Amino acid sequence: MDGLVEETVDIPEPQQGEVRMRVRAVSLNRRDQLVMAGALGRLPDRDVVPLSDGAGEIDAVGPGVTDWQVGDRVASLFFANWVSGPANPEIGAGLGAFHEDGMLAEYVVLPAERVVAMPEGYDFEEAATLPCAGVTAWNAVRSGHPIDETSKVLVMGSGGVSLFSLLFARTAGAQVIATTGHDAKADDIRKLGASEVINYRENAEWGAQVLQATGGVDKIVELGGLGTMAQSLMAVGFGGEIALVGMLAGPAEGLDVMLLHGKGANIRGVAVGSLDMYRDMKAAIEANDIRPPIYKRFGVDDIKSAYETLDAPDLFGKIVVTL
Repeated sequence: MDGLVEETVDIPEPQQGEVRMRVRAVSLNRRDQLVMAGALGRLPDRDVVPLSDGAGEIDAVGPGVTDWQVGDRVASLFFANWVSGPANPEIGAGLGAFHEDGMLAEYVVLPAERVVAMPEGYDFEEAATLPCAGVTAWNAVRSGHPIDETSKVLVMGSGGVSLFSLLFARTAGAQVIATTGHDAKADDIRKLGASEVINYRENAEWGAQVLQATGGVDKIVELGGLGTMAQSLMAVGFGGEIALVGMLAGPAEGLDVMLLHGKGANIRGVAVGSLDMYRDMKAAIEANDIRPPIYKRFGVDDIKSAYETLDAPDLFGKIVVTL
């Protein structure tokens, strides 16, 4: 955190095919801590402006830009060069990591195809929660193995991706089971639409409990990674999918891959998503009046506290910062 410093620099000018955004709000993701700690494999090899997620208005347009006008309310798009279909080698690591400056600035210049319209009725703080957590949840829940009103979906914890996943699964009519380590959060999770909430601290074999209660779920939004995979393998149903989003729960213990084999299930890696996924998510948000779960709002002068709050035990949803 000592390396996070504020600088005053010239306001950038958009060039051919670029737009300038006056950033009004940003949001934080666990990924932003990992970038700073070098936990994504290495540290950036240069000074980098952090954060992938921001929203604001178009402040200037460069030559050749016809899709955007000054005053348009937009959010950033996490990856470059990913419009549709599966991920490709050209998408890079996303904004705010390694070789790409991010959104923690008053003015940011981006290619015109790297910004997207905010959902109708959203304020800037709400829109800033979508580029990473929102699109990741949409990809995990609504891509890959399809779900409908007959499906059962399992989500883990109460971070932004998990709560977005819960909301998006409910828009498809699916039943949602959630896990939490804090009983105090259970009622709030139910209010968002979960039919059952299981405390994983009190029941280390929660995968068997999910299996017994549901007969096996059709989709799991897996945030723990190897550390929770053994329980997910137990909880997933025949022909189901484990959408692997995060690696937050430590090393693997006793993975029985025969469960995956015997159930004909699959594990699908999920790394945010494409422009088309954002557009589909936005349409669902507007059609269903989905509001993002925001835990706390900070001012930009308190950015370090915002980073530290990602580790708060009562975290419930997204952390946003107003510029």
